[in-house]
Order: sequence, then structure tokens, then C-alpha cells
Amino acid sequence: MIILNTFFKFLFSVAGMNAGFSVSKNELISFIKDLKPQKTNFELIRLGPEGDGGYLVPDDLENIDACFSPGVDLISDFEQECYNKGMQIYLADKSVDRPNLEISQDNYHFLKKFIGPINNDDYITMDSWVNSVNTNANSDLLLQMDIEGHEYSSILGMSNELMNRFRIIVIEFHELNKLWNKEFFRIAQAVFTKLLDTHVCVHIHPNNQYGIDTLKGIGIPRIAEFTFLRKDRITILSDAIEIPNKLDFDNTNNKSIVLPNIWYK
Repeated sequence: MIILNTFFKFLFSVAGMNAGFSVSKNELISFIKDLKPQKTNFELIRLGPEGDGGYLVPDDLENIDACFSPGVDLISDFEQECYNKGMQIYLADKSVDRPNLEISQDNYHFLKKFIGPINNDDYITMDSWVNSVNTNANSDLLLQMDIEGHEYSSILGMSNELMNRFRIIVIEFHELNKLWNKEFFRIAQAVFTKLLDTHVCVHIHPNNQYGIDTLKGIGIPRIAEFTFLRKDRITILSDAIEIPNKLDFDNTNNKSIVLPNIWYK
């Protein structure tokens, strides 16, 4: 059974990368162009280290009540800087016992569960998590999500009310090289359509640990970090975006990669 499961996973992983594409080139190009990062009235700043675990966000952090950060890694400098800027800190991850934060456990909140589309002993939805903690219901929040592929179902399961509470959203999206596959494409399209209904993409940074797949002249990073800003915060919108940004750094010591032009020009 294990061998069969592995085989089917392999078939799905290459389905979008073989000759019989289910998604047309024009459809994929249209999808990519909708995600084109925009320059706003807020400059981008970096929170976290110069490497993995650091992200670019708009310099619009004042009066954000809390940072919700599902997916805990060895480095929690991003959350540390959010705490230093006056935010409450909420972290969740079933796979670790506690985050690596240099602050008292009384000053952050850790939930030993995965974030996902259901509530059970192992998983909790974003809505249930946020509603279970002590934040002002009218306050703005920040979301930083890195949950190894569960981001798609978690975002689709999130209520519109909660989406609108997140002033800034930073998500590392996985398996983007599967966008040629029709089934995966439809899921990703629904997720990004939902995000773009309330927010604008302001930055994309490809994770250099996994590289870029190029097919039919279209380069797609396998994993990329996306930053979004809520539309009501924006008074200026321009195509004059800087990619890569001077504050971007490689995630690993692997060969550096650059976001393909089609994603921002």
C-alpha cells in the first residue's frame, strides 16, 4: 500500500509537467498576470533575518493588534520583531513543542495544533483559532503562514470576515510547479482569487532552495513567498515594482534564483 501511495503521488506530481497539459498557456499567463505585485503608498521593510524566516512587508504596522503565525520553524525572528513592535504573538504547530522565541512564555501564545480546514485533535481552522483568543474583534491583524501545502485548504476555509481583519498577509505557497495540472490549477486559482478580492499582492520572493521549473517559456518557482496588503490601506498603486527588492535575500546557500519576468513585467 505504501508503494502504491508513493507511486500515485509521483504521478500527480508530474502530471502538470508532462506533454499532455490540462491548462492552456494563455490561461496560465492570465493567472500569473493577475498576481503581478504592485507598488503602494507604503515602502516595503524586512522583518526577520537576512535569510529563511525573514519576509518583506509594507511599512504599515502601526496599531496591528496581533500576529498569527501558523507553522513554527527553528527561527522565530519574524514573530520576535512583531512582538517588539507591540503586537500580541500567536503561533501554532503540531510538530513542535514550543517556538524558539527569546521572550517569556507569558508574552506569547502557542497552540500545539496544525492549521487546516477542520477542527479535531490535530487540526484547527483559522477562524476557530482566532475566535478562541483574546483579541479585539474590530482590530487589525497580521498573518504569516508557512504550513507546507496546507495553505490552500486553510485559506479556502477562512471566512470573509476574518480575511478582512488581516491588514497584511504573508504566505509561502508550495508546489506552484503543479500549476500546469488542471485540478491543482483550479484550487490555486480559487485561493488567489479569494485573496485578491480583499488584498493586493505587493511582493513575491522565490525560495531558492527548490528552484524554478520552466516549461513552454513560462518559469514557475516551486515555492514562493507572497505578501499582500488589504485594499482599504492603499491610496497609491503603481506598476513600478522592484524585483528583486534590495531587501530580498536567499533562503538557503543553494544557487540564487530570480523571479521570472513574466510574474512582474
